[in-house]
Amino acid sequence: MVQVAFYDRAEDSVYKFAVIGAIKDGKWVLCRHGKRNTWECPGGHREAGERIEDTAKRELFEETGAETYVLHPVCAYSCMRNGGEASFGMLYFAQIESLGILPDYEIAEVKCFDELPKEREFWTYPDIQPYLIEKLDSFIEEGLAKE
Repeated sequence: MVQVAFYDRAEDSVYKFAVIGAIKDGKWVLCRHGKRNTWECPGGHREAGERIEDTAKRELFEETGAETYVLHPVCAYSCMRNGGEASFGMLYFAQIESLGILPDYEIAEVKCFDELPKEREFWTYPDIQPYLIEKLDSFIEEGLAKE
């Protein structure tokens, strides 16, 4: 069992990863890792000495090929598995204007979806991603992502 909790912010040093909910032309942009058959939001682990926002920008490019976009911080969150230690990440929202060539790293496919499926089998991290999507939906609906 995974518990997901949300926070306005956390101390920068606790962030281990960044996840980016991305939309292009009104469609959700998801990626599929080359070793998996499931889909996920772009994101990944923070590298040593990297600001968490820079992690988000790097991962968005590496996992989608996004070249021009507007990035919005949404909130901090934590995941705790079976009562273990909480692991913190930062959730972002990106409005992608243009996608370039997908870098030859770990992602096999990028796809745009009109709607996100609810089936657990669709998601790489089914105990976490639906909660993040729900938070992103609220962020978008409240108009916080609009400039």
